[in-house]
Amino acid sequence: MIPLAGCAPATPQAPVPVAAPSPVATPAAPPPAAIPTPSAPVTGPVALCGRGTVQRTADGRLFHHFPYPDTAASTLIDAPPALGASCKVHPAMLPDLTRLLAAADAYPVVAGTVRAVSCHRSVALQQLTFCGGIGPDGSGSFAERSWASAPPGFSEHSTGYVIDFGSATAPACDADACFGATPTGRWLRANAARFGFEMSFPAGNKQQVKWEPWHWRWVGTTASEAGTVPARTMFAKARARFPAEPKVD
Repeated sequence: MIPLAGCAPATPQAPVPVAAPSPVATPAAPPPAAIPTPSAPVTGPVALCGRGTVQRTADGRLFHHFPYPDTAASTLIDAPPALGASCKVHPAMLPDLTRLLAAADAYPVVAGTVRAVSCHRSVALQQLTFCGGIGPDGSGSFAERSWASAPPGFSEHSTGYVIDFGSATAPACDADACFGATPTGRWLRANAARFGFEMSFPAGNKQQVKWEPWHWRWVGTTASEAGTVPARTMFAKARARFPAEPKVD
């Protein structure tokens, strides 16, 4: 049989190789944020008020107070004007503080009454506050003064995370136990923890520091909230050994 011209089977062509897609580089995960850890306690003697030195306890405390750093003034911001005081606070607490004030203003009994008596207090100012209570003649011991006021370098106020609250309707109770019985003081006790604030020195505290219903430190509502890690690390020893009440979990 004679094959027809033009009907010969076509020779199959070799497949054209297709270049494999270049692998897409996966962005490297950012390094985890460094979590500050409390430094080992310093136990050397401390010079006080130009009247000698006092030895710390083994855990670094002085007259029951833990040491705290002095936050740089450049880090701090003005407290909200609604607090009625020209004081400075750490910016990390501002969102929670703003929400706290808004919640208080929504409650008719305390609306517009929440005030700040004191916020950040530098170590230098704490020196004046503490030593000024000793008396020019040396009356009153360091231990007696420390019951109501922390020695310089040992006050939570120097961190910028603390506010001494007061009431616009009861100024006579500023920094006094009677603040706890004011509507503002009672409202804070019932609600402040919802906004990340806890009472550092509750009544009968085992730290042996005077009950201060006006003194509230900010640690954030949760450990994952922005800015809370430095605050919680700073207060870790105090919170673990002498829990606040009310406290933030």
